[in-house]
Amino acid sequence: MFSVQTYQNRRSELQKRVSKGILLFLGNIENPINFEHNTYPFRQDSTFLYYFGISAPYIAALIDLDNDNTIVFGNELSIDDIVWTGQQESLKEKSLKCGVQDTRPFQQLALYLQQAKANNRTIHYLPPYQSSSKLLLGELLQLNPKDISPSASFIKAVVAQRSIKEPQEIAEIEKALAVSTEMHLLAMRTAQIGLQERHVTAAIQHYASDQNCSFAYPPIVTIHGEILHNAYQQNVLKEGDMILNDSGAETAMGYAADLTRTFPVSGRFTPRQRELYQVVLQAFEAARDSLKPGVRFKDIHLLAARHLVEELIGVGLMKGNPEEAVQAHAHTLFFQCGLGHMMGLDVHDMEDLGEQYVGYTEDEPKDTSTFGLKSLRLGRELQPGFVVTVEPGIYIIPELIDIWKKENKLSQFINYDVLESYRDFGGIRIEDNFLITDNGFRLLGPELIKSVEDIENYRINHVQ
Repeated sequence: MFSVQTYQNRRSELQKRVSKGILLFLGNIENPINFEHNTYPFRQDSTFLYYFGISAPYIAALIDLDNDNTIVFGNELSIDDIVWTGQQESLKEKSLKCGVQDTRPFQQLALYLQQAKANNRTIHYLPPYQSSSKLLLGELLQLNPKDISPSASFIKAVVAQRSIKEPQEIAEIEKALAVSTEMHLLAMRTAQIGLQERHVTAAIQHYASDQNCSFAYPPIVTIHGEILHNAYQQNVLKEGDMILNDSGAETAMGYAADLTRTFPVSGRFTPRQRELYQVVLQAFEAARDSLKPGVRFKDIHLLAARHLVEELIGVGLMKGNPEEAVQAHAHTLFFQCGLGHMMGLDVHDMEDLGEQYVGYTEDEPKDTSTFGLKSLRLGRELQPGFVVTVEPGIYIIPELIDIWKKENKLSQFINYDVLESYRDFGGIRIEDNFLITDNGFRLLGPELIKSVEDIENYRINHVQ
C-alpha cells in the first residue's frame, strides 16, 4: 500500500468533485473456477485499490458526502476461517492503513443504504463488471439488475482523478516495466526451433513470479501474430517463423506494464519480414514522436496509419494517394485495431468505467461503426500525467483478404495480386508505454531493444 496520506488525499479530492449523496465502492469476490472453494487468483477492483488500497475479497466501502464519513464494511475472521487460513491481518488494521477508522460488519451495509434510500438520498455507484457485483447491487439497492444505472458524475470524477498519474504511481508502473523488459529479453533467449509457444510463456511467467509479479493480462505469445488476441500456444516453433510476444507484468500493488516485440525464431528476419518490420517501426516512431499534450490520440492513430500506407506503397502491397487511402480506411486491411490505450492500475486503464468516459469525451464521442476506428480505445486529447501505449502493427489475415478481394473492395488502394503471396505472413506489432509530460512524452521503464539489428544481434549472441 501507499501511505495513509495518499488514500486520504485521494478520497478528499474525490469528495470535492461530487457534491452530495453516498459514494459506494464494491470490492471484488473470489470467483470459483469449477466449484465454490476452488477459485481464480483474487484481484481487487482497481478503483477500490485506488481509494482504499485494501486487496481483500468480500468487502465494500462508502463515502457519505452529506455526513463527511467514510466506512469500510466487511467481516473479521471467525475461528472457522482461521482454521483454514491462519490468523490474518484484521479488517480494522487494513482500514487504518488507508486512514479509515470506521469499520462495520458487511451485513450492516444493506441497512445503511436502505435508510439512505428511505430519506431520498442519492446513492452513487460505478458500473459493475462482475456478475456477483450486479447481483449484490440489486440486493443492496432493491433493484432488478437490469435496472442498474451507474452514476455519470461519479464515473467522471473517478476518471478525471485516476487519469493523471501520481509520481508514486509512475514508479510502480516502471517497476512493472523493468520486470516486463527482462521477460521479453528472456523470451528472445528461450525461443528455439522445436519448442512450443507455451515453453516461452512458461519461462516468462516463472521470471515474473520470482519478481513478486503476476501477468497484467493473459500473454499473447504466438507465431500467428495476425490473430490479435491469440490464446492458443501449442504451435511448434519452426525455421522462418516470427514470434509476436505481447506480455506485461503487474506489480503486487496492481500496476501494469504492456509491451510487445516481434522477433524471428531462427535469429534473423527473412528479407520480407525485415521489410515489413521496418514499416511498423517507422509508423511506431512517427506516432511516438507526436505524443504531447493537446494532441488528439485519434489524430496520432491516423498519422500512424498514413505512415503505414506510405511504406506499404513502397513495398508494393498498396497504391494510390496515402491520405485518400486512410480517409477511405483502406489501411484497415492491414491495421484493424487501435494504436493504443490508457494504462495504469488496469492494463486498459479504467475501461470498466466505460470508454465513452475514459478514452473519449461527450464533445468528441467514439466512432462505433467504422471498421478500425471502432477498435480505437483512446481518441481524446492527451494531458500531462496520462500513461498511454503506442502499438502499431501489420496483420495479414487471410479470411479478411478473401472477403475484401471477393468484393473488390478499395481495389484502387490494394494490390490484391501482390498480397496473395503474403497470405501466410502472420503479424508484427511493436509496443512501448509512455508518460505524457508538460512538453511531450517520456518513455517509461528501461528501453527494450526494437531495431532489426539489435534484435538479430541479441538473438544470435544469446541463443546457442
